[in-house]
Amino acid sequence: MNKLILVINPGSTSTKVSLYNEKDSVAAETIRHKMEELAQYDRIIDQKAFRKQVILDFMKKEGYGPEDLQAVVGRGGLLKPIPGGTYLIDEAMLKDLREEKYSTHASNLGAVLANEIAETAGVNAYIVDPVVVDEMDAIARVSGLKGIERRSVAHALNQKAVARKILQQKNKKYTDSNVIVAHLGGGSSIGAHHRGRMIDVVNGLDGEGPFTPERTGGLPLYDFARMILEKEMTLDQIKKILAGNGGINSYLNEIDLRNVIEKIDKGDREAADYLEAMTYQIAKAIGEMATVLKGDVDAIILTGGASYSAFVVEHIKERVSWIAPVEVMAGEMEMDALHEGVMRVLNNEEEPKRYSETNSG
Repeated sequence: MNKLILVINPGSTSTKVSLYNEKDSVAAETIRHKMEELAQYDRIIDQKAFRKQVILDFMKKEGYGPEDLQAVVGRGGLLKPIPGGTYLIDEAMLKDLREEKYSTHASNLGAVLANEIAETAGVNAYIVDPVVVDEMDAIARVSGLKGIERRSVAHALNQKAVARKILQQKNKKYTDSNVIVAHLGGGSSIGAHHRGRMIDVVNGLDGEGPFTPERTGGLPLYDFARMILEKEMTLDQIKKILAGNGGINSYLNEIDLRNVIEKIDKGDREAADYLEAMTYQIAKAIGEMATVLKGDVDAIILTGGASYSAFVVEHIKERVSWIAPVEVMAGEMEMDALHEGVMRVLNNEEEPKRYSETNSG
């Protein structure tokens, strides 16, 4: 029997797990965790043993054990800014994740879990293109206010994966092409990819770019500052407005685009106007990234959950299709992307990087 690759993607209330052969997934499950199961742990990192057991139980149920593995890969967590690629998990990475040095998130468990199971199996453990991937050009970091720099936070794993997939369909290589990738979901990010590097991003997490179903995107700063002062808002309250209570949610009290589309189909003009305004801002941000690439764009790729919406896709297309062909790969392919990153290493198409040997940015 061919050896398998175990892929682990921890989320806040679930653990996605899949077993792959060289090409395809042979078993997969999204394991949902009850809030009371997780509430007993003070920190996310304390959930390690609990989540490890449910992964091993999944493997046993499917008829496999650690001895059937040739590699394990986990979703990369919040680490120092690093270039994209496939990384061997090392002690320096694990130390930063265990100590939550760069903040806490369920994805921090990905590398920790992968490493423990890989040690049992006697194989290597990896992460691929974590959210902290930073390949931005120096000029892109300048914010306009000394002491504050723009930073790269984006859906790097999915952006790079769909770019490779679309370009392969066009008989082109990611490392030889220029593309703009817009990952559109509850939070969005838009990246300019130049010959294999994501040289600039519209960082929705920090309040840049278009509004989304639950994020404000860029705001008129003077008016927002006045609101903060008038309402004596705390930092936590500000964060909640920027990412949670902003965007479509602030206008329609709704974050699920399927429900917004249903309103539009029933003739709700207000819902249509706000959703079109969101696509307008997305198109503007794509235009910004086109200038970063100096107009040399092989494709514009729309991905993420919002790309399932024909309304969203068509309204963006009509504003940006003059720049380059628009391709759509809706949803996300994170599990496949993690598997493919490891296969590039196992097939000697890519050299694995080491976190401890990598400078930031």
